[in-house]
Amino acid sequence: MRQHLISSIPFLFVFLWSTGFIAAKYALPFIEPFYLLFIRMALTIAVFLLLCAVLRVKRLSAHQIGHQMVTGFLVHGAYLGGVFAAIKWGMPAGVSALVVGVQPVLTAFLGWRFFGLHLRAKQWLGLGLGLAGVTTVLLSTGQQDSVTLTWPAMLAAVLALVGISTGTLYQKRFGSGVNLLAGSLWQYISAALLMAILAWGFESRDVVWDKQLIFALGWLVLGLSVTAILLLMYMIREGETTKVASYFYLVPPVASIEAWLLFDESLTLVAITAITVTVIGVYLVIKR
Repeated sequence: MRQHLISSIPFLFVFLWSTGFIAAKYALPFIEPFYLLFIRMALTIAVFLLLCAVLRVKRLSAHQIGHQMVTGFLVHGAYLGGVFAAIKWGMPAGVSALVVGVQPVLTAFLGWRFFGLHLRAKQWLGLGLGLAGVTTVLLSTGQQDSVTLTWPAMLAAVLALVGISTGTLYQKRFGSGVNLLAGSLWQYISAALLMAILAWGFESRDVVWDKQLIFALGWLVLGLSVTAILLLMYMIREGETTKVASYFYLVPPVASIEAWLLFDESLTLVAITAITVTVIGVYLVIKR
């Protein structure tokens, strides 16, 4: 029974992670992205403080806190900030999910370049297919009359991709042995500080407190920032980074289906084919 629950963790994570793009789509009409993320981080910090107090979690050392704050800057700050900014600036939720869904490809490349992980010829082929697929889907989507992909949106999505990829490797390298609750708390403190700087430096922080925003914010905090992140940190701690990253290639198809069902977002046949090529490419990279 316990083994079945553990084996279901990656698929539960994929579902929860994919809903983040949908929740962002619901929330961003009523609030600016960085201010939304600051509020989300502040509420999440409160939840983790409560959990740490109730469960009497041991405090981290200054060394561990430093590493967790770097992870938080990359995984929560760069990644979430990039995704939310890209969606706010007009990138469809399904396309943004596709871009950051190439994380396994980039993670494998970074692992090869900086950590000595060996890539076989089949994996190099997958790397090329993944990049070709993403480029094709972005170009084909940008040609639709209803969609305009701006350079700021694309750069924000790429920043998110780099953040989640490097953050996963960094956490695996420097976050081993850290309590998941205490580590996540300091990660969110780091991300909250970054979002505060961005929100007060570049945004007006005007909010329309619509019930749609409140519901989306609640889901982002409890479903994503608490549950999904704890699952991700657990998988990083217990597994190989490439294996953990491999589950991200399932996120774009799931998010695209959710966006199609909820927002009537559509992709051209060329884009759908490119998505398939991307999935095949990533699969070749992570397949043993």
